[in-house]
Amino acid sequence: MRILGIESSCDETGVAIYDDKEGLISHTLHTQIAMHAEYGGVVPELASRDHIKRVVPLVRLALEKANMKMSDLCAIAYTSGPGLIGALLSGAMEAGALAYALGVPCVPVHHMEGHLLAPMLEAEKPKLPFVALLISGGHTLLIKVEKPGVYELLGQSVDDAAGEAFDKTAKLLGIPYPGGPGLEKLAANGKSGAFVFPRPMIKNPNCDFSFAGLKTAVLNATIAHKDSLEEVKADIAKGFTEAMADTLEIKCKRALKQTGLKTLVVAGGVSANTDIRTRLQQLMDKIHGKAFFARREFCTDNGAMIAQVGMLRYQAGQLGDFKIKVHPRWPLSELKAL
Repeated sequence: MRILGIESSCDETGVAIYDDKEGLISHTLHTQIAMHAEYGGVVPELASRDHIKRVVPLVRLALEKANMKMSDLCAIAYTSGPGLIGALLSGAMEAGALAYALGVPCVPVHHMEGHLLAPMLEAEKPKLPFVALLISGGHTLLIKVEKPGVYELLGQSVDDAAGEAFDKTAKLLGIPYPGGPGLEKLAANGKSGAFVFPRPMIKNPNCDFSFAGLKTAVLNATIAHKDSLEEVKADIAKGFTEAMADTLEIKCKRALKQTGLKTLVVAGGVSANTDIRTRLQQLMDKIHGKAFFARREFCTDNGAMIAQVGMLRYQAGQLGDFKIKVHPRWPLSELKAL
């Protein structure tokens, strides 16, 4: 059985085909980075219009790469939420139309569940149960994954998500959108310890995060060094990255201790950062555990993760209908177990 997945929750249009036995067969992606860079962030209306323009050609390309016909598909999966409502509707309408025309089921998929299980697209898959750290532009979550569909929230950000802190810090340092990759490159030339920023909430006994204070500390540093900012930018970027990595490491260690688990899955756009990956890998090495990361092309939004989860939901009989319905806000706790 083969399912086609469509991702359109924000600023990337992704389409992929997943086979229940062979795994990922093909995937295609169009990113809107160049279009939104002019505005310094995602413009929802432009994002929606671009998804409409890109999705059909990407579906055709994914089928071509898989050497398949449309009639070979058993179902169509799509991101139903959370995300930008207009962008979600673009993918949902395409999925509904395709499924109706083909006479196959339509499968709504939770965007964050897609990220959460993205490391399972790799040949070496994490064994259940595990602790998952989900770090993206809109979410920072620590979750105990008992099995697909059974998620226990251990901690989350009480203000800015990790990705937001990256983007806002990058903007303060004059790094163009998207800020994450540029900030990582700048930090690589910075001096460790030159700037020591706060590690928010690490003394709290819970697994929650807070990054607003870290962002404010960076702002204060840029103001204090406004006349010599070019000379210290790399050091500020390094200090920010070290504070972020320390905080994530401490909270992950706490979550692993609380659950008694020794498997950590890390996913979401921020998980592409080399310093964060290295720090979390070192943490797991120290406790004789194992870390799993999504490959970098699947850290950001993509159709492959939607197609994979779509297949799991399809096999469990959790199908949608042809009504166009999306969920801009959708807690993971509302998902059914598989």
